[in-house]
Amino acid sequence: MQTLIITRPDDWHVHLRDNEMLQHTVPDSAQHFARALIMPNLKPALTTLRSLDEYRNRILQALPEGNAFEPYMTFYLNDSVHAEEFHLAAAIPYILGAKLYPAGATTNSEAGAKSLKDLYPLLEVMQNNNLVLQIHGEVTHSDIFERESLFIDEYLKPIVTNFPKLRIVLEHISTQAAVDYVTEAPATVTATITPHHLLYNRNKLLAGGLRPHYYCLPVLKHENDQKALQHAACSGNPKFFAGTDSAPHSVSAKESACGCAGIYSAPFALALYAQVFDEMGQLKQLNDFLSRFGAEFYQLPINEQRLELIKSPQTIPDFLPFGSSQVVPIAAGETIQWSVHELA
Repeated sequence: MQTLIITRPDDWHVHLRDNEMLQHTVPDSAQHFARALIMPNLKPALTTLRSLDEYRNRILQALPEGNAFEPYMTFYLNDSVHAEEFHLAAAIPYILGAKLYPAGATTNSEAGAKSLKDLYPLLEVMQNNNLVLQIHGEVTHSDIFERESLFIDEYLKPIVTNFPKLRIVLEHISTQAAVDYVTEAPATVTATITPHHLLYNRNKLLAGGLRPHYYCLPVLKHENDQKALQHAACSGNPKFFAGTDSAPHSVSAKESACGCAGIYSAPFALALYAQVFDEMGQLKQLNDFLSRFGAEFYQLPINEQRLELIKSPQTIPDFLPFGSSQVVPIAAGETIQWSVHELA
């Protein structure tokens, strides 16, 4: 039996939703991850310190007793955010930055940015306060398969040029173009990679029938893009690290005339990352990708706890509880080759 002991990892991009859903999503993420960066696209969007604090308290209340999981928070960046909030947030250890959503780009992004240049004064404040800008990097005016690469050219490159000290994470990258740009960009620019963009390409979503539970944004891309992401994740380049973008929706919200975007991976993400790295023959790179590079970029200490990954098959259930409803997890009904074992 093949085993691998790694530092307890972090998830630098996760959606926990809110209220009754937290009773399930929080334990699912806290089961294996030591820390996570919680996305702020609730309704209403989290644009104030007070709203971030209240949401964080609801998350902590949903933690199983004795679990030391630490939620880190980020503002929802739009023109309603006050610069003074960023000045105050810089002194709060669990607030790491602000998330930029172009308006209409993804779930609950209606309150997102309509003009990125109008936000430049806030980006200046973030840069001066060492806050990190997380970006959903897609335009909304073009072919859905081209939106990420167009965003890089039209918006990200000018931001990097105008704010050379601003630390930036291009979230859940999905294309060869994003891999190439981040690789060549200044050291201030990094990217998260999800398990689903490593495991799948658009055939999983569209070939042989439409599979709504594999619909996500950015949408799954070409096989060549998938291969580029796999090589980036396994490369040992500290610019690429784990962010699951685990994003649950109820079965009814997914299986509808206009199904929601999001793939729920939190309970199985570690095992699935291990499967990809194993198939690539790069298990030696897994610990840094999961547990080191992200923490270092966010200027946080490496976790001290460890856990064990075991090459032991497990079958993912068809459904998981999600508040008063159910969610279909990633790879539902499939047998995967790795499992996670908590060390004493």
